[in-house]
Amino acid sequence: MAHQSNYNPSNGFTKWMDERLPIIRLGYDSFVEFPNPRNLNYWWTFGAVLAVALIWQIVTGIVLAMHYTPTVEGAYASIEHIMRDVNYGWFLRYGHANGGAMFFLAVYIHMFRGLYYGSYKAPREVLWILGMLIYFLMMATGFLGYVLPWGQMSFWAATVITNFFDAIPWVGGSIKTLLLGGPAVAEPTLNRFYSLHYLLPFIIVGVVILHIWALHIPGSANPTGIEKKGPQDTLPFHPYFTVKDLFAVAVFATFFAWFLYFQPNAMGHPDNYIEANPLQTPPHIVPEWYYLPFYAILRSITFDIFFLKAQLLGVIAMFGSIVILFFLPWLDRSKVRSMRYRPVMRFFFILFVLDCFILGWVGANSPDVTVLGIEAKNIGLFSTFYYFAFFMIIMPVVGMMETPKPLPEGIHESVLARSGKGASKHADGDA
Repeated sequence: MAHQSNYNPSNGFTKWMDERLPIIRLGYDSFVEFPNPRNLNYWWTFGAVLAVALIWQIVTGIVLAMHYTPTVEGAYASIEHIMRDVNYGWFLRYGHANGGAMFFLAVYIHMFRGLYYGSYKAPREVLWILGMLIYFLMMATGFLGYVLPWGQMSFWAATVITNFFDAIPWVGGSIKTLLLGGPAVAEPTLNRFYSLHYLLPFIIVGVVILHIWALHIPGSANPTGIEKKGPQDTLPFHPYFTVKDLFAVAVFATFFAWFLYFQPNAMGHPDNYIEANPLQTPPHIVPEWYYLPFYAILRSITFDIFFLKAQLLGVIAMFGSIVILFFLPWLDRSKVRSMRYRPVMRFFFILFVLDCFILGWVGANSPDVTVLGIEAKNIGLFSTFYYFAFFMIIMPVVGMMETPKPLPEGIHESVLARSGKGASKHADGDA
């Protein structure tokens, strides 16, 4: 539940403002006094990292948009102009491109943390759904932005991905034409993608505001997975968690800066430094690394089922792998949130994380590459099966059958036990 406001205006202006537009009170209640579980660890700092990353992407994107030309003749040249002629253009371009990759890295860590600690469970279902909506909008924004440099990989990745809409019966062709602005990737496509890539980040900001609002109703989840029971279980957001968040942001920014200054092209593709040529297809078309698991799922379906063709099944599987995340709060039947106290589910979760890495490897390689005599396409098919089985079979069945470890009586008891200042009456799981 939302906490009682203790904000007291300190002078005449703040009192006058509070009576007319209590925005200072809102900030104080949300980011200063707001009570958080005292046992939040550094996995909870990635929300702040993502907020800073979103601001960075918007600011650099706006400046880059001032110099970008969304035409077939001018797009690639304008990127070169930004890199060579605009003051600190190289910094802006590399910062935006690598910032997108860091944004996705942080959001994947944030999502895996939510999965492990059961942050999607009641009463936080809407919070989780809004988070998944942000993730979906991020994926759309990233894909649109990948086309804008108008390099070989940009052009052909857009061509391959949009062609899959043809597999959707009745409406697929119309959706594809609407996206492309014509029968193929061309200048109307570039204009559409540029406009949408500029617009969607501001929609993401709106959903982020809703996400934070939804977070402040029940409050943050915590590593034990039990709710706050009183003041002994909480600490104010400032200074205890602001300092923690700032430290995490600084560490993450240092990691980001290393890529930006020393390996700016490490996460890109060399073919994107070749101007788009509709008459020359690259030997191996791949999307950015953060789409690779879903690209592997898309390619893993190579067989027909009744009247459903393989291409359509692949599209269904790819979109289904994202849509299924929205229903996670109702797929997990366990009454215990945190996997600290669910050793069986924790084992399957570790396999799931490894499975996502394997899908990423499969997506980055040709389907006929072999490992220990097994072709990548077969590894991808098995990994796709486990991806869906984790949510649709393992999670509900284990949730009903597993006997979890005993939970602590309260958050403060867990903290005292783990700090060695008090004895817990119950086991407290792993770190």
